[in-house]
Amino acid sequence: MIKTIVTDTFFLAQPSQEATKEDLPLAQDLRDALAFHRESCVGMAANMIGVKKRVIIISMGFVDLVMFNPVLLEKAGAYGAEESCLSLKGSRPITRYKEIKISYRDEKWLEKKLTLKDFPAQIVQHELDHLEGIVI
Repeated sequence: MIKTIVTDTFFLAQPSQEATKEDLPLAQDLRDALAFHRESCVGMAANMIGVKKRVIIISMGFVDLVMFNPVLLEKAGAYGAEESCLSLKGSRPITRYKEIKISYRDEKWLEKKLTLKDFPAQIVQHELDHLEGIVI
């Protein structure tokens, strides 16, 4: 079932809680929502579909990657960007980083580390802001 995108900034401004193995079904909910909004969306956080858990999904072009409890470990190469969001109207200026390293748990609950550059890195940073309750 496709869940409605949350636009309530009070809800979105609340930090998300750690995900547990019981939250694994959120991966499919996020896949469904991202697929439905594919023309205008490249990533999503669980709070955007009404669940305050630390789970995100990003489109890597050929595959969608779900991350449970992602943590930013390193960042380099600050630059200015302009971003929009399904949950908010308009676009806003923001500082992002060209390269990031993150840790997360995958859908088998295995711990992973990943280095991302350019647009995929920007998508993850946007979704990490959602998890922290940062509404840009």
